[in-house]
Amino acid sequence: MKLTTPLCAVGCLLTASHVLAEPADYVATPIVEAGEREIDFKVGRAAGAGGAHDAAASLGFGYGASERWFTEVYVKYKDQSSAGSKFDAVEWENKLQLTETGKYPVDLGVLLEIEHPQDHAEGWEVRWGPLLQTEFGKWQLNLNLFLQRNYRAEQPSTIQFLYQWQSKYRWRKELEFGIQGFGETGSWHDWLPRDEQNHRIGPALFGKFGIGGGRQLEYNVAWLFGASRAAPAHTLRAQLEFEF
Repeated sequence: MKLTTPLCAVGCLLTASHVLAEPADYVATPIVEAGEREIDFKVGRAAGAGGAHDAAASLGFGYGASERWFTEVYVKYKDQSSAGSKFDAVEWENKLQLTETGKYPVDLGVLLEIEHPQDHAEGWEVRWGPLLQTEFGKWQLNLNLFLQRNYRAEQPSTIQFLYQWQSKYRWRKELEFGIQGFGETGSWHDWLPRDEQNHRIGPALFGKFGIGGGRQLEYNVAWLFGASRAAPAHTLRAQLEFEF
């Protein structure tokens, strides 16, 4: 069967492995602030040749329940050129900060996400793994390594390996710039051939604005390019957080 676009190749790959390379994915950080509340909006669109696309959006409410634990609940939507727009899933995300901020060369946390898809055939999706962050002067580096699996799905699934990373330069609070990367390699112990893996990389902008009363708006946006044949040609993703 001939695949006419890179995006079609991605779709076939994901159907087989249950890994969801969401265009609205973001780079998580390990830092937690107790008492912080946020409304979090994420959106993304991945496109290939021929007009095929895969878009996603989510809206969440999060709370810093303690100095080490941040929890958030999302509702998620998706829009595919072959299926249209629809409600996709509910997700519960939990982040634990394991080290005191700045005490060691690397700040360490762990992320656990549990997602209940609208399509019951997909079962329950669980993603977990470490969050790492370090700083060099005005540079901040992040690396996240995740394992993901669908449980109680109609089709058998294996544990998949995913990664996220970013490098950003803290020029000004309102405007920072850097690079982000995302990828999926297939089963954690038996990676797919390079051409079938999904790797994306591209420039990103970040910033935060105070809007009075201790409230802030924080944003980040990235334009990602496919770095492997199975990846979408272009992905535009953005995140906006209202912190109060």
